This record gives sequence, structure tokens and C-alpha cells, in this order.
Amino acid sequence: MDGTKRADIRPGLHVQIVLKQDQRSGKLTKGVVKDILTNSPRHPHGIKVRLSDGQVGRVKVIEAGGE
Repeated sequence: MDGTKRADIRPGLHVQIVLKQDQRSGKLTKGVVKDILTNSPRHPHGIKVRLSDGQVGRVKVIEAGGE
């Protein structure tokens, strides 16, 4: 799962996101989904989420066994 489908993402899931300031470098940030911010069912660059620590970015990786 690559994070482009909203149905694959839910609060409590462990994911890796790209923060806005890291989009050029592609640096990933690990965290736990708190809120899903994208309303559309898919997004080509990844679904935008807020992590439990407050950081916002687009999901690039959904970690296996991440609940």
C-alpha cells in the first residue's frame, strides 16, 4: 500500500510521511496517524494526514503490522 487511497488509511496506523519542507529531498518522517486531512478518495501524491505529534504531511509508506 502506497498511501494514495484514503480507504487504506485510518487513525492509529503507523506510517511514513513526507513533510512539506521535505518534499524536495524526499525525507520520510515516521509517526502514527491522528487525523486524515484529505477528503477525496485518492490523491496521486499521497493522502494528507496529521500525526499524533502534530506534524502534517502526505503518506508515502504504510508500515506493515502498524497498529
